[in-house]
Amino acid sequence: MGKENLHVPIGDAERIEITTVIDNYSDHTLAMTETPSEMIKRASWAMEERIPDEALLAEHGLSLLVKVFKGDKHHSILLDAGWSRIGVPHNMRMLGINASRIEAVVISHGHMDHFGALLEILWDLVSPDVPLIIHPDAFLPRVLSLSSGKRIKMPRLDEGEVENADSGLIKTKRPHPLASGLVFSLGEVERNTDFEKGLAGALIERKGEWEPDLIMDDQGLVMNIKGKGLVVITGCAHAGIINTIRHARKITGINTVYAVMGGFHLTGPQFMPITERMIQELKKINPSVIVPMHCTCWRATNLIAEEFPDQFILNSVGT
Repeated sequence: MGKENLHVPIGDAERIEITTVIDNYSDHTLAMTETPSEMIKRASWAMEERIPDEALLAEHGLSLLVKVFKGDKHHSILLDAGWSRIGVPHNMRMLGINASRIEAVVISHGHMDHFGALLEILWDLVSPDVPLIIHPDAFLPRVLSLSSGKRIKMPRLDEGEVENADSGLIKTKRPHPLASGLVFSLGEVERNTDFEKGLAGALIERKGEWEPDLIMDDQGLVMNIKGKGLVVITGCAHAGIINTIRHARKITGINTVYAVMGGFHLTGPQFMPITERMIQELKKINPSVIVPMHCTCWRATNLIAEEFPDQFILNSVGT
């Protein structure tokens, strides 16, 4: 992939709205405790002037509704579908999201905390031919190999079930245009840094043989806000958040990065040693907005908040 010409003719969006349908953290009090901001709108206790009977759900998963605006038109894209089969559909209903207006679904990679409610969404919520952008590796069998030698089987996305639910399936390793060219999926992300090494112990099966899983299906979304720069959104950034940003810059030809958000995958002792290095590299990029989510972990999130006090935004379900 690295030697191919992957330049994409990305358009300029005038405005972008990103709603967190599901994430690891939910706090309805943020709307009452934060200084009001034109950039951030929080879900609050009083939805439609009353406290609802049900709460927004949080889980170890991610799902984001991305809306891009230009002129009198706007487009809606769903990135990922959480882990459980109930969380995303429930929160869509609570947030008043009309899923029939979703024009495309993108799955960032084939891990269970990103495709969990996909079939429910395809069956019940979106049109049956909505484009579904996914890397072909997302359907392959996967396990985690522990230091003890034990292998833990990971839930697998069934390709046949997806094809039956959605006639718009697009399996691709390359960047793919969405929203009339205002959004692109990133496709396979080039791995160039010397410290972002992926997920230790991950294995994937190809043609009956198990091999180290580099999670080549890991991808995200990129947009360009006119006059501000790129917005890079990741699912887990298994390719590395710095690699992902560099890849987005390369394929768009735009160096200014306005916002970075999504999972940075810095969870656990394996990733703590690289967090400081990631922060130093992120300072060189200097995005105006940084929103760590999902698998970033609370330690790394706190470090990011300390190092980027003016750029950091705490995410919560419904934001």
